[in-house]
Amino acid sequence: MSFLENFLPELIVESPGRINLIGEHTDYNFGYVLPTAIEKRVTFRFRKNNSLNQCHIYSLGYTIGFDLRLDRISKSEVEWENYILGVLNELLKRTDKLRGFDCIIESKLPIGSGLSSSAALECGLAFGLNKLFDLGLSKMDIIRLSQLAEHTFVGTQCGIMDQFASVMSQKGHVLLLDCKSLEHTQIPISIAPYKMIMLNTKVSHNLASSEYNTRKIECEEGVQIVQQKFPEVMSLRDATRSMLEQCGAEMSQTIYNRCSFIISENDRVLSAAKALQDNNLKLFGELLYQAHTGISELYEVSCPESDFLVDFSKEYDTVLGARQVGGGFGGCVLNIVHKDAVDQYIKEATKAYKDAFGISLEAFEVRPSSGTYISHEI
Repeated sequence: MSFLENFLPELIVESPGRINLIGEHTDYNFGYVLPTAIEKRVTFRFRKNNSLNQCHIYSLGYTIGFDLRLDRISKSEVEWENYILGVLNELLKRTDKLRGFDCIIESKLPIGSGLSSSAALECGLAFGLNKLFDLGLSKMDIIRLSQLAEHTFVGTQCGIMDQFASVMSQKGHVLLLDCKSLEHTQIPISIAPYKMIMLNTKVSHNLASSEYNTRKIECEEGVQIVQQKFPEVMSLRDATRSMLEQCGAEMSQTIYNRCSFIISENDRVLSAAKALQDNNLKLFGELLYQAHTGISELYEVSCPESDFLVDFSKEYDTVLGARQVGGGFGGCVLNIVHKDAVDQYIKEATKAYKDAFGISLEAFEVRPSSGTYISHEI
């Protein structure tokens, strides 16, 4: 694209991926989550191009770009373009200040790894355009419109966690987020002498997006059944184990299992937050293992590759806990590994995984980092 030549940005924005330490699929059930932004991020380079409606977008990762007009926004057949188009569609509903711009996108986030490259893409774009054109949007506006963009243009009925973590995280902290009230607490995290090591399975089973929406529908069905006896229950966040037991006879085993997982997972998030505050890393690790068992057996969003890595970790005293992170069916497995054992553990896990699946693992450390920010401005 011609605009790539001698491109001088007016604004550079860094938008991080995130890990969710615990609390999977609880966000769209208005429960609790414990995420944080990480150092791997998407970089956006923006400049105004002095046109009214013409925009040029280029992805260095895909080595391809596309042009669009702000007065003719519509869905694309190309999936990644819809994250961009969805955000622009939401911005245009809220402001008439948006004008033509050029943007180069460079991602250091592995696609399909469960590190929420989608939220980083949405929030980084909205954050940068808000600054570039002085749109006057708050951080909360950016979070909500980015979530809506994913609902409407991408078609994933995600909760608010990914966007919230991408924008609101603070370095050295995890967010205890109540997805019902959006009240949140920044919890300092220090897990030395342990480190958070991600093992990327390098698989992203194509069930992920369709089954994500299916799980949401299954949870809603469970809520409807519970409501017949307990009208005050508006989501699984409001349901208790006792309520579920009393309604179990009216549910299929599948619906019961989905509800059971979410109720337990909400309790685990609160226990994990307290464990971190108390520096009880052993308990924190045990909760990760419990969470993965639920992800695999009750919610059924794991896969053989993730299960293999979690089971493999249980053979090592130097690993406190592990679980698959992200929406499911692949992506990364989080491991809490003693710093002195990291290199050896990665080496042995990589060999075992290659022997089992013929796939080379990608391993990297993650650290709690700051949310979306401006790194350069003219």
